[in-house]
This record gives sequence, C-alpha cells and structure tokens, in this order.
Amino acid sequence: MKFRSTHRLPVFLNSHQFNYRRLHHRHFFISFHKKFHSTSPTRAAFSNADGGNSKGNAFLVPGATAATLLMLGVLHARRMYDDKKLEEAREKGVEIEFQPDAKASFLRMLPLRSISRVWGSLTSVELPIWLRPYVYKAWARAFHSNLQEMSLPLEEYSSLREFFVRTLKEGSRPIDPDPHSLASPVDGTILRFGELKGRGAMIEQVKGFSYSASSLLGASSFLPMVAERDVPEETSEDRSDHKENSQNAQWRISLSYPKARDTVRATSPGKGLHYCVIYLRPGDYHRIHSPVDWNILVRRHFSGRLYPVNERAARTVRNLYVENERVVVEGLWNQGFMAMAAVGATNIGSIELLIEPELRTNLPRKLPSSSDPPEERVYEPEGIGRLVKKGDEIAAFNMGSTVVLVFQAPMSKPAKDGSPSSEFRFNIKRGDRVRVGEALGTFHDV
Repeated sequence: MKFRSTHRLPVFLNSHQFNYRRLHHRHFFISFHKKFHSTSPTRAAFSNADGGNSKGNAFLVPGATAATLLMLGVLHARRMYDDKKLEEAREKGVEIEFQPDAKASFLRMLPLRSISRVWGSLTSVELPIWLRPYVYKAWARAFHSNLQEMSLPLEEYSSLREFFVRTLKEGSRPIDPDPHSLASPVDGTILRFGELKGRGAMIEQVKGFSYSASSLLGASSFLPMVAERDVPEETSEDRSDHKENSQNAQWRISLSYPKARDTVRATSPGKGLHYCVIYLRPGDYHRIHSPVDWNILVRRHFSGRLYPVNERAARTVRNLYVENERVVVEGLWNQGFMAMAAVGATNIGSIELLIEPELRTNLPRKLPSSSDPPEERVYEPEGIGRLVKKGDEIAAFNMGSTVVLVFQAPMSKPAKDGSPSSEFRFNIKRGDRVRVGEALGTFHDV
C-alpha cells in the first residue's frame, strides 16, 4: 500500500532546525503565560497584603474558571434531561402530580446555603478580558440566552455575576401601555395562575399539593384583611376562629402602619384575589420590574432554605416556596392589594432589591425555621411608602428563580348562582413563555 503526501518532511531534524523549533515553542508559551497574568487583576486583589508570597494564588482565576465551566456543563446536562422528561409528559397529555422522592430527603441534608455562597464567590471572580466572550457565549448556548439584547459588549462584564444581572438595550422590553393590564414583571415560564377563593387562599404548587398565600407572604401581611371579605359562609365556630385570627393580624398591622390598614379596608370591597407563579430559567433576563403603578409599603425578608425551584423540585419538595429564602414586597395599587415574592434557590441566595440596596440575603447564620418571623421594614413616609411606576426595576436575581404575584382586581356583580365572577381575565396559559412588560391579563372597572 502506498501513501501520498503533499509535503515532504525530513525523518530527522538537524541540530539547527531542532533548536529553532524548541525556541519558537518556548516563546509561544511564555507569551501566553504573560498575556493571561497581565489580564487578571484579581490576582492582586486576592494576594497577601504585604505583597509577599503570591504563589498560592497563582491558579485562583484558572481554578475558578474551571469550576465555572464544570458547573455550566452539569447544569446544561440536567436541564436537557428535565426538558426531555417534561416534553414526553406533555406529548402524552399527562400532568405530573406531586410525589416526594428520595431526592427531596437528600436535599435537606445538603448545606445548600453554604454551597450557594461558594457559587456566589466563584461567579464574582473577575475573569480575564480575553476569556469573557468564550465563557458567556458558552453559557448563552447552554441556556438559550439572547446576547443581542445586552446593553454592553461581552468584554464589559467582568464576572459571571455581572453577566447574570445584565441590563438590556433600551426598548428591548416594551411595557404594555394599557392602564387596565397587569404586565409581566419578569422573563420566564408560567407555572400556575388563577383566582384565590375561600378560606386559606391556597396557591397550587403542583397538582396534588397547595400552600397558603399567607404562609408565603407572612403572618403580618395585609392579605388576611383582604381575604376576610372573600370567604364563603362558615359555621359559627369557624367564623369565630377566623375573626379572632383576622383581628390579631389587623392588630399587628395597626402597630406598624395604621394608615395602610385604613387604605386596605377602603379598597377591599368588590375585589377578587388572584395569583400568578413565573419561573425564571438560568438563561433568562434576571431583573424584576413593576407589573403596575403601585405604592410599596413594606418589605419582608424570610431567611430560609435554598432548594432548587425547577419543575422537578416543585413536584417533590413540600412547601417549596414557603421553605426557601425569599423577599416579599407588599403594598397597594389602584385596585387594592398587591404583593410580589422573589423566591431564592440553590446558587441564587442573593436577591438584590434595587429600591433598598443595603439589603443582604443568604448571610452566614444558623439555618432558620419556616416558622421564624421575617425581618421586616416599613417604608417611609408611613402609609405612602415607595412609589414605583409600571415597568420600573425593583429587584434582581443572581441566576434564575421564581416570582409569585398575589393581587386584587375588580369583580363583577354576582352571577345567578350567587358566586361573584371576577372582571379580571388572564390571557396566558400554563407553560407560556412571557417577557417583561407583556400583559398577563386585563380587567374592566366596575
């Protein structure tokens, strides 16, 4: 058998050729080494204060980069597996029900808060300028991020954390101008939505399991005062217990913001309660915007666990959104009550509140119980709070997570069977992909 070659190579190199190639290769690696270290200012930041031995930190940036790329690969593989299972279930028309498994028990044993802080530290490490486009493009391919919408070039984002909370070009997210519409506060996937009826105001986590809105928003929420007007007829014993609980809630409210209490009472009649749960994937735009014009009166920070909040976790972990760390902002809009809960997740313990930059989440502390009271702040001036316009930025996630809206909207006159029907109408379906500013639903004044 004969082999053809377009180039004739000598079998042996003479000493001149060998020395030349060896020097050429040595020069290439030295140049690459200098280029890498000259574009890594984080080395100086993490070196010893006395400017002495920095040998131990020589591989800090490469190590962080390798860990980041490894995490990207794991997350991508997991996402592909979950998406395949969900797609198969949807094709068969099957809605998967709540079913705890071994994973839920295993997650309880993991130090997820500490893991999330470590991940946060890794994503905050400044990457070399030349490496940034490769890392961010890999992330975009894995999680379907739209890089064309970014307000800055890739090289301007010094770390993965900055890339996660990136802003968009002006006009990328037009806000629905209809004053009778409720705009989506985030880019994400619609998981659940509906009307809250009856005592308890239960929100469906997944088919077969629900949690109460008051457990999500907090015991001192305005919600008990609102829900009191929307419950059906009860027995005298139930009515007595409910009245006592409502009076206790109102007493707590009156101590901290009495003006708000009177305002809620004035806006409650003729209003129905609704909810909407939106899941943000890792590749989504991570900033949270205002769905309407409203006054934010109070903020509550619940320091909890940090379970994953993907669809599989929702099917296996009880009280997922109640157990997890979250920040709740609550107040009033022109139709009554409005609350928004930003729920943290694994690797997303940091929730930034743009209207309160000093707030810090996922701080090192003993793991709190879901029954522990939240850290609460009433915004001044009392009874007015912070006014935000529809489309204004309110908060940001460091990756992706979940937002839960609970709000009042108009109700029409009672139907023939005596049960009120809400004038508010959702124009979305489960599984829909929505973007900031798009209308989730509309209502009519009554």
